[in-house]
Formats: sequence, structure tokens, C-alpha cells
Amino acid sequence: MSAEEQPEEPSAHIDKGKRRAHEPTERTPLLGATSSVLDDAVAPQNSSHRGLRSQLTAVFLISLTICILGFVLVALLAWSYASRASNLKPDDVIKNDVVFRGPDKIDVLNVTEDRTLWLNVRGRVGVNAGSAIGVDSDDDDGLFRDIWKTIGRWGVRTLDRVTVNLTSIKITPEYDPTMVLVTLDIPPLELPLSVDPPNDVSWLTPISTPVRVQLSANNTLLLQFLKESWKLGALSVQADVGQAFIRGGSLDVDNWRSNFRAKLSNIRTDIRMKMPSIPGFPHPGRNVPMPALSQFVTLKSFNVSSESHKLNLHATATVLNPAPPHVHFSVPSLPFIISICDKTAISLAAVSTAPFSLTKPNITLSMSGDVLPISTSSFSVLSRFVSRYLSGEPNTVLISSPLIEGLEVEAEFPAPNPRPQLLRDVTIRDMKIRPTGTMFLASGTVEGRVVLPSGINVGLDIFRVFPDVIIFDGELPSSMLHKGHNSSDLPPEVPLPDPLPEHAFGHIRPDDWLVSVSVPVEPEEGDGTSYEISAKVVDAPVEVLPGRQKQFSNFVGKVIFGSEGATAGISGFAAVTVAVDGLPLHGPGRKSGEVVLSGLPFQGNVHVGKKSLFMGETRELQQVMDRLKHYIPW
Repeated sequence: MSAEEQPEEPSAHIDKGKRRAHEPTERTPLLGATSSVLDDAVAPQNSSHRGLRSQLTAVFLISLTICILGFVLVALLAWSYASRASNLKPDDVIKNDVVFRGPDKIDVLNVTEDRTLWLNVRGRVGVNAGSAIGVDSDDDDGLFRDIWKTIGRWGVRTLDRVTVNLTSIKITPEYDPTMVLVTLDIPPLELPLSVDPPNDVSWLTPISTPVRVQLSANNTLLLQFLKESWKLGALSVQADVGQAFIRGGSLDVDNWRSNFRAKLSNIRTDIRMKMPSIPGFPHPGRNVPMPALSQFVTLKSFNVSSESHKLNLHATATVLNPAPPHVHFSVPSLPFIISICDKTAISLAAVSTAPFSLTKPNITLSMSGDVLPISTSSFSVLSRFVSRYLSGEPNTVLISSPLIEGLEVEAEFPAPNPRPQLLRDVTIRDMKIRPTGTMFLASGTVEGRVVLPSGINVGLDIFRVFPDVIIFDGELPSSMLHKGHNSSDLPPEVPLPDPLPEHAFGHIRPDDWLVSVSVPVEPEEGDGTSYEISAKVVDAPVEVLPGRQKQFSNFVGKVIFGSEGATAGISGFAAVTVAVDGLPLHGPGRKSGEVVLSGLPFQGNVHVGKKSLFMGETRELQQVMDRLKHYIPW
């Protein structure tokens, strides 16, 4: 078909909206065709949605990847720090990274009878966590290691502190870890964490914590450890902790930090401290033996007084302070028992100290208490103790405490210095000597004053006296003043002095105690309670000392032929029995609070006239002359 024959294409029809619409036929589609203009508009919109979706998907995938990588990185960092922390050796951490300075102050809160001390300890503490896990700064670190350490330091600062809960701490000697000296219990502690701390101690944090101290019940073990440590010059112990539970954050705060937890087991570390030097003693070490504990305690003053059926005691003692100068230590009132030594310890007094603090070089202790009831079986022991004290001789006492059962420390109870002169102004008034059979008998009234040492203010009733007298021709020689013979034995057997003193010729010793009467008198300045005493002597035998017949005859000759008689010096020792007001001592047939004081020296002079010698009877002269024939060659 040629071009001319081809049918003409209908010319495009433009519908201007004024033409009547075609009538629908059976071929007309039910839905009209979509406008091409709408299709063209929807196509670009779908394309835009697909691009946005792709972008969001890409962003999500990239973010997810970054998060996964970040999580993996954080996990690797956390694992690296945790790995470092898990490989830490407790002993290395304690020695190198945990820093404690102190104790700066120790307060004793309480002491119980089961040998338990409750202390409050103050000090300064810090943990160099940066050093422990290896994140402290180092100029030689590379870039990545420096970044790793920086993140680690940031983590330590963010964690800030940890709470440590320890099981009981057992302190044992280094030479024998099986012997437990002390057991310590400490409540949970907050330990601050630090990184890159300065070289001084300014970064340490002050802490104050209660500590329960349980002493070993084996006193021998404790003393042995002290003696060994003194010989070595150092306290060498091991501290054993069963487990330590570590939790991040503060003690009473539960937050995200609390998720950081760790546990250390079987912690053991060595502790070595130099033994402090004590003034007046050899330096510890070099196998030097430890001084006796009694040398650490000195009694400075002592006072006893009667009050409403009891004896009150007040004393002051000093104790050498072995603690370092920077340690402040405060102690509450502590009870002690003072005992005197015999075959078994006899409890004498119960005292309590006033609260005290450590001072250098000595600690001053003020004590007060009462004398304890004393059984009658201990009568002689107490009497011996008091007699030695009043005779200027020291006594040994035992100091113990109900808080530490079984531990007794020997201490010296010093005698007064100067030696007290308990019996003064002793004389025999109206002394008479008469012959009977082959011997002479003396009678008269023994008079004198009993003056207690300063500080002893007790009520006394001196109701018995037992004098043991040596008589001298003339006044007492100056060589005998304030001297006496051996008083180691108690009455009635007192040995004669050996050698016999110059001019001594006679010895008077009654056959029994002399009943005496005592009256309190006003004491002189510086003296304690004073009493005047008197006792009648009736027919006490006068023994002429061996080899002193000439001195005896000279004395008798002075009395017989002298116009004013003669003076005789007397010297010796006496025993007195006193009832002490308030002394809780009871026994059948004895006065309450009865004590025998023996070995009391005395001195004096007696005037003997003719009437005294002859008893006022002329017929006695012939008897005297007959007796003298045994001593004087006529």
C-alpha cells in the first residue's frame, strides 16, 4: 500500500470540555485509564522513598557497626583492666600500693574480761590503683598505650573508691605461724582510689575505724614473743586474712559502681617494725635480754587512810612509755589487783586507774581503791609486809588485772626514803633493878611515841608491846645512833648483835607481850598519825652480855656510889600489835584488823638512881653486893 492509499490518522482531538461525552459501549472499560499526569507525579516520589530508606539503612548499619566495635573495644579494655586486676598478688598490693600512715591516735573504748580490747584507731590511708593495674603515667609510653592508660585512669577516678570487707586477721610470730598472738576484727572499710599520687603523703585520706583486739589466752606465749623481739630488735609478725571481699563504691550506697566486685583469698603478708628504744635501758637487738617488767613500773607516792570500816588507798606510779612519740593513746579506767607474795599470791588491794594518755618518757598513773578482806591465815604475811615497809625495806608485789586473767607482773613496792623512825623518844620511866637468886630483874614503865610515815593516816589502837632492849653503860654511843642489830627474825627470838656494841652490858627481853595503852597526839609537821604509848614492865630478866661483866659492874658502881645515880643508854627493836581502823581482817580471839609490826628500831636513855637499883629497901644492898661478886674481883 502506497503512501496515498494509507488511511489518514485521525487528527488529534482536543476536548475543551464542551463536547458531550461518548456514550459507553460494551467495550468501555469499567475503570477509566489513569491520568498520565498522576503517573508522572507518583514515579519520582517512589524513587525518593527508596533513596531515604537506603540512607537510613546505611546509617543504621554503620551505627550498629560502630556500636559493636565500641562495645567490643570497651569489652577488650575492661577485660584488659580486669585481667590486670585478677592477676594482682595480694602481698604485692599490700606492700606496694596500699599506703597506711599511723596510727596517729588510738583510743581504748572498752576492755572486757575475756581479754578483748575495743579500740578506735585513727590514721591515713590510700590505694594507688593506677600503680596496681599499671595505668600510671609514663613519659616513655607510645600513643596507643598512653590512650589505654588514660582511659584506665579515667575509669579509676570514676570508680573513686572501693569497700573492703575482711575476715578476721590473725597475727602470728614470724618464727612460728601456728601460734596466734592476736586476732583482729575490723568492720568494712572504704578505701579511696588514686592515680598518679604525689611523692609525699598529702594524697592520703584520714580514716577512723573501730577495731576488736582479742589477745591470746597464753600469757607465756605473749611474754616469750616480747622477749624474742627485744633480742632481735624488731617485732616480726605475719598477718593472715582468710578472705577479702571488694566491692566498688561507698559502703552504704548501692549504684552502678557496686557491680564491680572481687574476692581475694589466703592473704598473708609480713610485718616488721623496729623495737623502740627506751631511755635508761640498753637498745633492743644484738641478743640483748629484755629487762624485767618490774623495771618499767615505779611507785611514786602512796597514801592510806581509814574511813567508815574500810581502808582507802591512793597512789601514783609511773610506767615507761615504749610507744613512738607520734602515737597518741588514750585509755579509760582500768582495774588492777595488788597482791603480796608468799607461797601463793595473797590479794591485798583492788585499785582502779584514772583515765590516762601516753606521755613521754613516762606515763603517770593515778590509782585509788580499797584494801581487800584478808583471811586470818594471811595474818603473818601481812604483818611481815608492813613491818618491812616501816623498817625501810622494799617489798615485792604482784600486779594483775581481771581483764587479763593469769598475767601477773612483779613490781617493787619501795620503802619510804628516808627510812621512817616509827618509835621515838623511847625511855623506861621509874626503872628499878633488883636481884633475885642468881639474876637481876627489871621493872618500870616503857614510854614512847609511835609516828607513822607521812601519807599513812589511819586510826590505831596499840595494845601490845614487845621490847627487846640492850642496855649501855652511859648514854648511847654515837656509833649506835640510828643503827641496830639484825632484825631478820620476828619476836620472840631476836639474835644479839655480833659483835656486841661498845659499852653494852645488859639485855632485857620480857617473857611475854606487855599490855600497852595508846593515845593519839598532834603530829609534828611532815609526820603522819602519831600516838603516845606506855606499857608496864614487871620483873623482866636482865641478862649480862657475855664478856661484859666489867661494864656491868662499872654501871652498878656508878649507881651505888654516885650521888645522882647513872644514865643508861637503851637500843633495840620492838614489836607492837595494833588494831587498824577499817582493816578488814578478822580472826578468833583477835581484835578486828589486827596487825603485828616487828623489827621496829628504837633508841633512848634511862636514868637509874640508887632507889631504882635497890627498890627502896636497904636489905637489897647486901644482895646486890653478893651478886656483883660474880662479876667484880674485890
